[in-house]
Amino acid sequence: MSGWSLYEDDRLERWLAEKAAAGQTESSEAAGRRASERDASGEPAARADEASTLRWIAAMHAEGVSALIANVDTKLRVLHNESLGVTLPLSVGDREYGDSYVFSPYTHYVSYAREELSMLQSRAARVLLGAVLTPAGWLLKASRFNRAVQVGNRLLSTNLYPALGAAEIRGAAELLLREFPDRSIIFRSLNPRTTPLYLETLTQMGFRLIPSRQVYLYDSPKRVPSKARWLQKRDYGLLEKEGYAVCGPEELSANDAPRLAELYRLLYIDKYSAHNPVFTPRFFELAVGRRLLNIHALRSRATGRLDAVLGYYIQDGIMTTPVFGYDTSMPQTAGLYRMLSAVLLRLAAEEGVLLHESAGAARFKRNRGATAEIEYSAVYDRHLPPHRRMGWALLSPLLNRVGVPIMRKHKF
Repeated sequence: MSGWSLYEDDRLERWLAEKAAAGQTESSEAAGRRASERDASGEPAARADEASTLRWIAAMHAEGVSALIANVDTKLRVLHNESLGVTLPLSVGDREYGDSYVFSPYTHYVSYAREELSMLQSRAARVLLGAVLTPAGWLLKASRFNRAVQVGNRLLSTNLYPALGAAEIRGAAELLLREFPDRSIIFRSLNPRTTPLYLETLTQMGFRLIPSRQVYLYDSPKRVPSKARWLQKRDYGLLEKEGYAVCGPEELSANDAPRLAELYRLLYIDKYSAHNPVFTPRFFELAVGRRLLNIHALRSRATGRLDAVLGYYIQDGIMTTPVFGYDTSMPQTAGLYRMLSAVLLRLAAEEGVLLHESAGAARFKRNRGATAEIEYSAVYDRHLPPHRRMGWALLSPLLNRVGVPIMRKHKF
């Protein structure tokens, strides 16, 4: 027996109700404590991580995913191991080719990739890769590319995983292959630094490793160069100079939700890409009220207005920030991005965790001490007929042989 159980639809609703009745979806004040304070209070970090996962799934189930993430149309399922006290959210896709890349593999590898061609300096490379993407998109759709189960998928830019042994990872994958025999199985957001055992175990099982992007990881401030520490200190000093106060979760309310949603949208949707997850005002209302994320914001002392926001969660000693945004109508000289980034680095240091900074703003992150890793999706499709394997079979050599060198050369 693998120890894993699958919950969906009515069975999931009953299971969540049981967890709520047992107080396992709430951690009240502990949800906002630092990691060290949780340990000192007798609530192990792993239990706090599990409570965070359950709150997330419960909110997505009760509200409906699209009410919280406007460009994702799905229902989360759950894989749970009672003896370990570990829950993995699952997303199950089919033909949602226009959804955000956090749910749609097609959007990640075709639609989003087409937008990022503009980052290449070589016109010849842009033209060549652009010409490849169109027929590649046809092939991926023909192979029913989105017909997949994504494991541990919170529908965020970066999924963090609980610490599992090789047997538990293998058991989860084998159960899903039995339950979803007509779908590929995907573990997204894997890299050699934070998930080495996942990569090793899944590779041994026959999963393909498909490169997805280059991500940046930030360790303890004591381990970064002195120049990076100086830049961080200078950036944090802008808060006083520009007249901003840092507002923690306890200083924000549901009334702030529309502004928080706007700040995120201005940067991540309007400036970056409409393929990023579109978090709604209702999402921010719950993120603040139920601690779906730890939300922090910058409030102007002069106007009283919120001008920047970040939101993070922690899993197994790793922190990531799926919410990050600021008022892009303000002049760049105001330094909102620099201030918000400095607050993020300070929070990570206070939590005592490794910060996963996701992708983008590569030069800025490197200058402040972050190091790069290639991120992969581990994909199992050996059980599917040949025409269903065509898409991943095309992407694997293309991205490993061409995509990774481009990412490393241009430091995406």
